[in-house]
Amino acid sequence: MGVKMLLTFLKSKLHMASVTGAELMYDGSCAIDANLLAAAKMSEFEQIDIYNVTNGERFTTYIICAKAGSGIISMNGAAARKCQVGDRIIIATYASYDDDAAPEHRPRLVYLRGDNSIERLEG
Repeated sequence: MGVKMLLTFLKSKLHMASVTGAELMYDGSCAIDANLLAAAKMSEFEQIDIYNVTNGERFTTYIICAKAGSGIISMNGAAARKCQVGDRIIIATYASYDDDAAPEHRPRLVYLRGDNSIERLEG
């Protein structure tokens, strides 16, 4: 019997979100509309990687929950230096799966319009 490997895969993604706010003097985090979190199967305080398509910045922070239906994607604290209002970003979460679960895993992909409404879901 061999050793089980843990492999890290994309768990979920909000694709092409639009940054709606940048609050420098705030505890560091990223506020995300609760409806988008549910659609992407993301959780408050979960670690996220953010890829800024507009300027090429890449960084890690965590989620705080914003009002459902608000469309909010707000960068807070140091993250506010990495994004400006209107920037298009990708927000990704990752998870580790063992050798048995990995082949069955499919990430949850949420594709967004410019107003942060959901265009389509996959996974």
